[in-house]
Amino acid sequence: MPESPAVPAARPTPSDPGELSAEDGKLVVLARGARGRVGAVEGAAVRDQDGRTYAAASVALPSLALTALQLAVASAVAAGASRLEAAVVVTEASTLDGAGHAAVRDLSADAPIHVAAPDGTVLGTVVE
Repeated sequence: MPESPAVPAARPTPSDPGELSAEDGKLVVLARGARGRVGAVEGAAVRDQDGRTYAAASVALPSLALTALQLAVASAVAAGASRLEAAVVVTEASTLDGAGHAAVRDLSADAPIHVAAPDGTVLGTVVE
């Protein structure tokens, strides 16, 4: 997916995985489900300031390309979220995409973004 000029060129690499809270573990399950339902490259889930969760899969159409994390953030914003507590991306990549990272940071400078493998194993967490 091409990145827009507003998206950071660097792709954050997750730090060592820590133990996830039960609420963050739920995000992993939701992200895996979103990815699996449609056979998408990525699945993502976010939790907003009120504890509501939003899950999405990546979209790749000729006229529209969104990462799973961008779509999950957009769903949260469309439902009235003003801040995110945490995010998860389930992907085969070893780094977090710049566009999804930027979308989360638009709402929260410090929300952890957990990156997990398709089997649900957390590979690491991006906190910057």
